[in-house]
Amino acid sequence: MVDTDPHGADERSGVSRRRFVQAAGASGVAAGVAGCLGGGGDDDENVVQISADQDFADISDDIEEALHEAGLDEEISIEVLPGDFETDSRQASYSQALDAGRSEPDIFMMDSGWTIPFIVREHLDNLTETLSDDVIDYVESDYLGASVDTARHPETGDLYGLPLFPDYPVMQYRKDLVEEAGFDPEGENWATEPMSWQEFAEVVAEVWEYHGGEEEYDYGFTTQADAYEGLSCCTFNETMSSFGGAYFGGRDNLFGPIGDRPITVEEEPVLDTIRMMRSFMLGPDAENTLDGYPQITNTDIVQYTEEDAREPFTNGNAIFHRNWPYSVVINGAEDVFGEDLGTMPMPYGIEASESDYEGLGGSRAALGGWHLTLNTYSQKKDQATQVLEAFANENVMLTLFELNGNIPPVPSVTENADPDNLGPIGRYLETLSVSAEGAIPRPVTQIWPTQSQYVYQEVHDAYTGDKTPEDAMAELATQLEESESNA
Repeated sequence: MVDTDPHGADERSGVSRRRFVQAAGASGVAAGVAGCLGGGGDDDENVVQISADQDFADISDDIEEALHEAGLDEEISIEVLPGDFETDSRQASYSQALDAGRSEPDIFMMDSGWTIPFIVREHLDNLTETLSDDVIDYVESDYLGASVDTARHPETGDLYGLPLFPDYPVMQYRKDLVEEAGFDPEGENWATEPMSWQEFAEVVAEVWEYHGGEEEYDYGFTTQADAYEGLSCCTFNETMSSFGGAYFGGRDNLFGPIGDRPITVEEEPVLDTIRMMRSFMLGPDAENTLDGYPQITNTDIVQYTEEDAREPFTNGNAIFHRNWPYSVVINGAEDVFGEDLGTMPMPYGIEASESDYEGLGGSRAALGGWHLTLNTYSQKKDQATQVLEAFANENVMLTLFELNGNIPPVPSVTENADPDNLGPIGRYLETLSVSAEGAIPRPVTQIWPTQSQYVYQEVHDAYTGDKTPEDAMAELATQLEESESNA
């Protein structure tokens, strides 16, 4: 449960009513997805139900208005069913609904990391056959290719999801606190020039200590390190990649072929990633840590997902924070930090030129994102198709970008957007652009949902010290090899 101000933050660092409602829904205060699917739906044939999250539901009136301006029939309306913010909970709920053949909701907002398994199970409609040729051509020619690839059938290449937004994180920080400690973020180009993880940790430690350390701020830095999909797909994946490490021997093997790619989680860059995170939590003198990396947080983060990590930062109890753009919209609002919020690209472990694998090393930001998919059991496919086509519109994309921090799926829309028209997120476009250049996908295949569970459990065991980094990665290697062989 989210507390509006558990640490007694002043009014400036508090959360407005609207921001609190968003955060509360994201943390599960809103009704869970499972409770919404298939029950109590609107019988009106022109009401299209969309299962999404609370953030999306909060701006549903604005979205519907933008859809109508984009050409959606005025008689068609949308009803957003808000559900769990955490991706693996959403996946389980969708599996339950579609396995039961429920006709509602008509449209699912699906994580790009697990859309393919639903495609293979034939729970979704083939949009290559459903959407107009103009929309398909627009997606194929203008949308971010890496996002589109995660919405295709792995064998036919047909499109089964319309990318709604890609996602890549940035590092947020309290610019006012950093400047008071003697640093010059603008003069040193923090917004566009990544630091090494070691330099980053040294900066965080110095700023944290300058402002009283744990006596004044519980955290120098917060991130997500709980045992859940976000660890395997994102926080560990991007940090490991920045050290030149990989699950399957480099970017060329991200999407397969299953059973014919190397398992490389026992290599030194992967182990160093774990050791560094343990240094961040415990200090460099603890067991299985990395020399030269100071303590900048504590072991609370091994229980943190997105909202858990965001809350102490938003409430003024942390100085640096890793998260997705949605939280930049929250933290950059005038009733939170306003222009005192700074952003920087994710730090790097080694230079890209030092990596054994092409496209790894350097600043890497996990490529996340969500698609809109059509329930194959829907009784309102014509109306739902019209809704999907309206989402493939520049002004709809900009509405989501301004109000929710959802990056447009068409890169040129972001590049040509007027920052003055985008609200808080408009101040951080330069950082987002750098993050996009270094985006690293998760290894999306039909067996990734199972492999992801192996990854996050073993990495989490290594973070907490239940296993050594070497033992955890040896066990993970065995599990990944078996899953590849049995696929």
